[in-house]
Amino acid sequence: MSGCPYFGKKHQLLPNKLQSQEEEDNSQAGINKASKGGIIYGDYLQLDKVVTAQVLQSELAGNKIHDEHLFIVTHQAYELWFKQILWELDSIRDIFIGGHVRDERNMLKVATRMHRITMIFRLLVNQFSVLETMTALDFFDFRDYLSPASGFQSLQFRLLENKIGVADSQRVPYNRRHYRDNFRGEDSELLLKSEQEPTLLLLVDQWLERTPGLEEEGFNFWGKLQANIKEWLRLEKEQIEKMTELESETKEEMMADLSKQKENFTALFDEKRHGHLLSKGERRLSYKALQGALMIYFYREEPRFQVPFQLLTFLMDIDGLMTKWRYNHVCMVHRMIGSKAGTGGSSGYHYLRSTVSDRYKVFVDLFNLATFLVPRKWVPKLNPNVHTFLYTAELCDSSYCSSEDSDYNEDATG
Repeated sequence: MSGCPYFGKKHQLLPNKLQSQEEEDNSQAGINKASKGGIIYGDYLQLDKVVTAQVLQSELAGNKIHDEHLFIVTHQAYELWFKQILWELDSIRDIFIGGHVRDERNMLKVATRMHRITMIFRLLVNQFSVLETMTALDFFDFRDYLSPASGFQSLQFRLLENKIGVADSQRVPYNRRHYRDNFRGEDSELLLKSEQEPTLLLLVDQWLERTPGLEEEGFNFWGKLQANIKEWLRLEKEQIEKMTELESETKEEMMADLSKQKENFTALFDEKRHGHLLSKGERRLSYKALQGALMIYFYREEPRFQVPFQLLTFLMDIDGLMTKWRYNHVCMVHRMIGSKAGTGGSSGYHYLRSTVSDRYKVFVDLFNLATFLVPRKWVPKLNPNVHTFLYTAELCDSSYCSSEDSDYNEDATG
């Protein structure tokens, strides 16, 4: 018996037991404040309303279908998260509307709340996987009880689209009718009001237009960038022409690629062309706001522009995640009902598929900034002797800094 591991460690049992008792005593050292009265968990969250809000239409009809409960809970969870997104979005818009972004300390607050919105959308995108544990046949069992209710009638999602900046002219008609025709009374009034309020797109546009360094009498970022790009393209052309060792076909391909780049930059610096694209809905930011966005993009490593760059990144994240949400919704609907009409009377899958496009991307211009990347050495250099607010180190170690003299407007970013 002496070789048994259990009896061989018998002498260790008592200390372990004492240690366990001590840990248990510490874990019970708290005071139960709930016993003294005051608000309790269920009352604070009003759970009596939340957990009793799942009314199965199939059960009311005397034919309770198990998976209808999952369908209701999932969509209620979506609506609660939509409410939180609207809460955060309204607070961000208020900061912009009130002019508080002129104090850059508030930009961190804006960026933090934008980040929170993106994290909620990531959750909403993944939430479809829970709903997809239900098969098409399971859904078919209770689908008729839903009609004529439709997800299109989600007031909060339509408010969300409007407040972010989905343009009315870019919306896909719903059964050849305006989207607001599907809402009545107070809901319709709320939607109309949200269309008339400053959108996040408009507020960001106005903020970008104030980016310091765009002034022609100051740093003149736009003018210097245009001159640098013109010189860069000229040198690139000369270099290709000097490559005598290349085959003519390869050389032609390189020249064709360079020609495309030149066309892109020619369009970038053409304000009239930008206005034309803006009128067609192919661009959303004003010409000056686009300049500000590109400046932030190029100088994102400078401390002054790091938080603004984070904000632009979060705006792209929101656009991308909303597109993913729409796409996941399309895939789920196709899986559940095939090509049947939706419960609200739409064409179902075919209608939803038409909404997964760039026309619903509000900040599509930010995605397109990557089109205009140039080698770092051709980005206009900042002067560390003048642009002291753009770096924190005593010695400028940025690849965007130069010792050349330059005038610069040191007004606030906001």
